[in-house]
Amino acid sequence: MSDETTNGAAAPAPQDAAAAGPAFSVEKIYVKDVSFEAPGAPGIFNEQGQPDLQLNLNQRVQRLNDALFEVVLGVTLTCKVGDKTAYVAEVQQAGVFALVGLPPQGIDVLLGTQCPNILFPYVRQLVSDLIQAGGFPPFLLQPINFDALYAETLRQRQQQAGGQAELASAEPAGNA
Repeated sequence: MSDETTNGAAAPAPQDAAAAGPAFSVEKIYVKDVSFEAPGAPGIFNEQGQPDLQLNLNQRVQRLNDALFEVVLGVTLTCKVGDKTAYVAEVQQAGVFALVGLPPQGIDVLLGTQCPNILFPYVRQLVSDLIQAGGFPPFLLQPINFDALYAETLRQRQQQAGGQAELASAEPAGNA
C-alpha cells in the first residue's frame, strides 16, 4: 500500500499527523456521474405553461481509510410542463477529504456540513450548464443550508436510536 493521498502528496504518518493537531483538507474533487435527458424534445420546446421543478438532494459518505473519506453530493432536478417531462438533470459530484486528528463527532460534522458546502458550487455549475446545453432557459440552484440539514439528520438519528445512542461512538455518516 502506498503512502500517497489521491492528489499525489505524501500522506503524513498517523503519529506525525496527530502530533501536528487536527487537519482537514480537500484531496480531490471530481464528477462521479452525470445524466441529462430531454425525453419530449423537440416538441416540449413549444409547450406552454408554468414549469414545475422538483429537486432531490442526497449525500453519501464512504470511509476510504483511517483518514480519507469520499463524499458524494447528488442532485436530481426534474422539470415538467403540464404532464410532460421537459428534462431530468442528474449530477453526482464527489470529493475525497482528509480528516486527521479529529474526534468522531467532529468528523461527522465536517462530513455533513463542510464537505457538501465545498461540493455544492460544482453541482450548481454543472446542473446549470447541462440545462442550457439541453436548449432550456438558464437555471441556478439556490443555496442550500447544509448546517440545517445536518441538524435535522442528527435529530432523526437520535430519535431512531431512542435518544440512547452516543453520537461520538457512531460511525461518521455525514447527511447520508
